[in-house]
Amino acid sequence: MKTHADIRKIAGRYNMLPNILWTVVNLAPVYIFCCRHVQPLHFGIILSMKKRILPVLLLAVCTSFNTTRPPKFRVLVLAEAGGHHIRFTEAATVWLNKLAADSGFTVDYIQHTTPIHTNFLRQYRLFIQLDYPPYGWTKAAAEAFEAYITTGKGGWIGFHHATLLGEFDGYPMWPWFSRFMGNIRFKDYIAEFASGRVVVEDQQHPVMRGLPGTFVIEKEEWYTYNRSPRPDVQVIASVDESSYRPDSHKKMGDHPVIWSNPHVKARNVYIFMGHSPGLFDNVHYKMLFRNAVAWAAGEDNAP
Repeated sequence: MKTHADIRKIAGRYNMLPNILWTVVNLAPVYIFCCRHVQPLHFGIILSMKKRILPVLLLAVCTSFNTTRPPKFRVLVLAEAGGHHIRFTEAATVWLNKLAADSGFTVDYIQHTTPIHTNFLRQYRLFIQLDYPPYGWTKAAAEAFEAYITTGKGGWIGFHHATLLGEFDGYPMWPWFSRFMGNIRFKDYIAEFASGRVVVEDQQHPVMRGLPGTFVIEKEEWYTYNRSPRPDVQVIASVDESSYRPDSHKKMGDHPVIWSNPHVKARNVYIFMGHSPGLFDNVHYKMLFRNAVAWAAGEDNAP
């Protein structure tokens, strides 16, 4: 049983004095009612129980506001507002919000780049580009993002659409982003979808912690590029193109699907897989996503 001293200690830890005072003030009318209307015998029983009831009540009040503690860190998610990736984005949002609640960080979502500037990004330890393409950004946003990554102001995770590099929707290709992703340009994709076996190449990388040497992704578009990014990035995993079901002629030969650019200061990882909401039924994909958040946000004590 918690003592009054325990309650004061908990209240101080969570800065809950205002909430305790609120509770006491609201219990005062009950106390007065009992004094005026409850028979003496019954009131005596109530008083005899106060030493047990009051600490429990105050403990409940204090611990119920535990979530008012400052978050460990803040995450910014730039996500598409619509399009054919929206179901993945919706599933990712639900999953990420739960991870944030369980892990003690907060997530802010934006659907366009207008809010992004240098001071805005200072709030965030991690930037997640959740299927948002690398074109159509405002000039200020692009410049702020480049500085954020090159100087290591925070970490970055990019998914799927983040390598749609080229001339799209009337926008030119973003040369810096192409270099960041390994000097690549988008070439084609498997529109009919295919399953594929992902082969882990760098088992020691923190984002691969706990994952097996291979795992299957059941439904993906498997983008191809004008060249493999391997010469300019650290490849973490690739897809075995011979495992495609159904088979496809759209292949690269050397086909990385998870990689990091070691030439910038920010912790960064690109994860190609990110089209189907069914990915959040895949235990290995969820572990990969969770590991990526911890590593890119600097929460894993890895170098």
